[in-house]
Amino acid sequence: MTNSKAASFPIGKLSIMLAVLQDHEWRKDVEDELTAKGFRFTIGRVGAMDIIKVVTAIETAAKNNKIIDSESYREIHAVYHAIIEAIQSIGRGVVQFGDILRTVGLTFSIVRGKMDGALEHSGEWIAVCVYGTIGAPKKGFEHEAIGFGFNHI
Repeated sequence: MTNSKAASFPIGKLSIMLAVLQDHEWRKDVEDELTAKGFRFTIGRVGAMDIIKVVTAIETAAKNNKIIDSESYREIHAVYHAIIEAIQSIGRGVVQFGDILRTVGLTFSIVRGKMDGALEHSGEWIAVCVYGTIGAPKKGFEHEAIGFGFNHI
C-alpha cells in the first residue's frame, strides 16, 4: 500500500481491511495509511451469545480509545447506529444469535475521519467492521461472517 492518491483507500474500505487483516503482516500498512490520513481508529475482539455484550464491547472500545467523545450523545448515537448496522449484516438482516443458541467470535475495527471522494462531505464519519465467526456454540459448527456499518457524526 502506498499513500499516493491513486492507491489511496476510503475510510470504509480501510476499516474492513483493518478488521480482516488484524493478524496479518499487512495490518501495519493499513494502520500507516489510517495514520497518514489523520483517522482515529482501534481494533478489538469480542465473543458472546448476547448482542448486548457485543454492542457494549465495541462502544466501550470507541470511548476508551478516544474514537468518540463519551460525553457527546451525538457521537455515542452515531457509533451505536454503525455498530447495529454491522451486527445486522452478520445476522443476515435479523440478528440471529443469542436466544436461538448462536454465538459470535468477532474482530472489530472502528475508524473515524473525513470521507473523501467525488462529493464534498462535511464533518466526520464513523465506520465499524466486524469480522469473524457465527454459529452454534460448539467448535467447528460456525462459519465466517463480515458486517459493516457507516454513519455520519
